[in-house]
Amino acid sequence: MSDLASTLTEDQLQILKDTALDFALSHGLVVRPPANDTNSAATFGGVINAPVSIFPTPFPINAFNDAVKIQPLYNQLVHDIAQDDAFLKEIMESLSTVDDFVKRLYDLYITVKQEGIAQPASLGIHRSDYIIHLNPGQDFSEAKIKQVELNTISVSFGSLSSLTGDLHKYLHATTGYFTDKIDDSALPVSESITSIASGLASAHQLYGSKTAKVMMVVQPGERNAFDQRWIEYNLLKNHGVVLIRKTLAEIADQGRLDPKTKALYIGDQEISVAYYRSAYATTDYPTEKEWDGRLLAERSLAIKCPTIAYQLVGAKKVQQVLATPGQLERFVKDPEAAAQLRASFTGLYPLDSSPEGMAAYEAALVNSDELVMKPQREGGGNNIYGKDIQTELRKLSAEQRNAYILMDIIRPPITKNVLLRKGELQRADVVSELGIYGIYLHDGRKEIRNDNGGHLLRTKGVESNEGGVAAGFAVIDSLLLV
Repeated sequence: MSDLASTLTEDQLQILKDTALDFALSHGLVVRPPANDTNSAATFGGVINAPVSIFPTPFPINAFNDAVKIQPLYNQLVHDIAQDDAFLKEIMESLSTVDDFVKRLYDLYITVKQEGIAQPASLGIHRSDYIIHLNPGQDFSEAKIKQVELNTISVSFGSLSSLTGDLHKYLHATTGYFTDKIDDSALPVSESITSIASGLASAHQLYGSKTAKVMMVVQPGERNAFDQRWIEYNLLKNHGVVLIRKTLAEIADQGRLDPKTKALYIGDQEISVAYYRSAYATTDYPTEKEWDGRLLAERSLAIKCPTIAYQLVGAKKVQQVLATPGQLERFVKDPEAAAQLRASFTGLYPLDSSPEGMAAYEAALVNSDELVMKPQREGGGNNIYGKDIQTELRKLSAEQRNAYILMDIIRPPITKNVLLRKGELQRADVVSELGIYGIYLHDGRKEIRNDNGGHLLRTKGVESNEGGVAAGFAVIDSLLLV
């Protein structure tokens, strides 16, 4: 496949481009253009094609199966950590002294916990992201997954990921990619376009009111609305549940709690599930009104996806602490399960005042080329790489460094592909990142469901350090299992 992308003629690529654009626009594989995008030729009715690859990307089947196998373990791990107040307290109190955003989230967690949790049930729609690591001399099939991060709030592209897989299957069926080299059975289907709606439906059913509605908490002017709309449509079509969209500010303005039951009402509409597709970044809280909206929802009887505790578990510092000896085993008692999870870890190092943190700091000042420096942020574009790490470390006090962790850079194999952005093709040397979705529902006493929810493949040019599609660094791809 890597040879195919570079050997097709321009006429053949033009056919693939035109076919892909028509498919994307016909199937809602689209995004809204940036507000400052004046290239009207690339827009169709106010939308542009979602950034996608033209070809599926080769991925080792054993590595893919490993990632799928351990996702339920990660789902369970998030829930178990969220129940351990002492573990969260130790990490979050330390971070709160150097990260104002984490402090606001943790203060909210403390407030709701002290008042008494109105809704013991919790829904997790997670995504664990991996890059495959290949040692020198290893065969491609021997590559191993290494976890980049575990996302516990506002995991995106579940719908557009499934549609991109459908696009590649369609291109293969109609053009054969001008080759007979691809077996259709090697193109796995991602059920994420329906699994996320299914998870929300399960939580809605657990809530127990047929007249209540699911509320998606969104950002104003959301560019990725079409990825979200497919969840809304499938929730209604497959489960008969209506979803409404509200911003944090609208929740503050329009929301109220029933004084007896703490049921959340938006106007006269009762809310069964508060599903966050925002609330993960500082920019989601431009005023106190947004914090008021978040607090109102957290105090309510609505089932939260995620709870504030689940969101805190997604902090990079938690990922780093779990990698230290004995900490993962605090939550995962089965030695085989713990070993499977640890096999997916890469090198993670603190930057605090501990001996390990000071050693990592000193080592990074000498050589930072194989490291990435991560803050406690989601959404892409926040990480620091290479020599910039040394510059940043020298600017920070010992206390300020605690807001970051260091991670070994994972070096994946490089392949070739053709990327389609804003109606234009670009041949590129690329690397890819696999995400596995997980659906987890707990009623406060027992686990209701713990499932895999499909997959996402994001592909980017080798010159880009970051991997976020919404942030403009990557395209949505699909798997060619080998």
